[in-house]
Amino acid sequence: MSHVRTRVNYVIGPDGTPLTVADLPPTSTRRWVIRRKAEVVAAVRGGLLSLEEACGRYKLTTEEYLSWQRSIDRHGLPGLRATRVQQYRPG
Repeated sequence: MSHVRTRVNYVIGPDGTPLTVADLPPTSTRRWVIRRKAEVVAAVRGGLLSLEEACGRYKLTTEEYLSWQRSIDRHGLPGLRATRVQQYRPG
């Protein structure tokens, strides 16, 4: 028996509005602002994209994606601010 994962049509994005694949950041994104990172994390967590799809789509390493997810879990959206990474890293 093969396991078929059900694909969702949308997830609730970081701002509380529905987020579809069409609403995700462009695959050419190179400048990762907080909102874009949060949208990708919401998409993966909600089942809109798999972790593998997100990493392939945006040329991210698994560790890079997981660091975004950990930052949100620990510090909320402000944890995604690239300029504040040092402040949020465990010492």
